[in-house]
Amino acid sequence: MVTLLRVEALVVFALGAFMVVEAFISTSEAPLALAGVVFFAFLGGTGLLMTARSFATHRNYGRAPAILANAIALGVAYYQAEAHLWIIAIPLFIVALTTFLLALSLTPARAD
Repeated sequence: MVTLLRVEALVVFALGAFMVVEAFISTSEAPLALAGVVFFAFLGGTGLLMTARSFATHRNYGRAPAILANAIALGVAYYQAEAHLWIIAIPLFIVALTTFLLALSLTPARAD
């Protein structure tokens, strides 16, 4: 569980970093929107790391954010599938569903 949350955080950070690089190599018509995406990517990655830490230290405060973040990721996977972006949708669905179900079923004391 802790590892899944950390992997999710790293993926979100990587997407944020990709957006920063993309801002420099392409012309952006909406720089404030791009800044918002980068800000929330790093905020989301930090939140996922804090959630992983709560499970690693056997605390309960990270359970609800883990469930919420992965419920949102399931919705994102659904819309990626509707757009026929299977290479994104399938792995995202598998990781999000696995983490979602583990966060629902495991208590932080049994998360290891």
